[in-house]
Amino acid sequence: MSPLKKMQPGFTLVEIAIVLVIIGLLLGGVLKGQELVNSAKVKSLINDFRSISSFVHAYQDRFRALPGDDRSAATHLNGGTRATTPDEAQGNARINGNWNSTITTDESFLFWQHVRLAGLATGTPDVDSDDYLPRNAEGGRIGITGEAILGSSSLSTAPYPASFYVCSQGIQGRHARQIDTTIDDGNTQTGSVRAITDGAVKVDNADNVTAADDAKSYTVCMAF
Repeated sequence: MSPLKKMQPGFTLVEIAIVLVIIGLLLGGVLKGQELVNSAKVKSLINDFRSISSFVHAYQDRFRALPGDDRSAATHLNGGTRATTPDEAQGNARINGNWNSTITTDESFLFWQHVRLAGLATGTPDVDSDDYLPRNAEGGRIGITGEAILGSSSLSTAPYPASFYVCSQGIQGRHARQIDTTIDDGNTQTGSVRAITDGAVKVDNADNVTAADDAKSYTVCMAF
């Protein structure tokens, strides 16, 4: 008769419970960490809108002109360049040109040179530099324009008038919704903050970003 095999010790219920608690704490820590990262990213995206607005007002207070639209930029700023496009638009109290323009003579493009040479914003004033155009926390383009972002009010969910618009590209839907909830009315089709097709210059209507769109990318614009 062969000797009885020794009973293999197993885990007690207490030990299993302790392991499950530890796993739960680790998962909770990971999720909380991700939540903090997302929250910090949204705060950075919101800060872009507010900072650019302050650049406009500070420049206007100092030079009685809008950055980019300043006809006397070469006089006001050491190394400043006066915009030459769009034609005959300089000094019209609007920052003309697409918000994501890459035309070095556009007002919306030269906006960044003007606020940087005025000491209001960080970054290079060299329009030929690869680092000239600013980026947001998602790596998307940031821009400004005084031209309409949405189509006529008859086509849009609601009129979207403003002196100027700041737009930020490549923002995930979940962040777009959080931005709107934090600083506007929680609806990305109405109010001062609206979401449009990513990278678009102008669309007929803003997008209604829902939880089902969290993984999609949008351009978020804020009216001032």
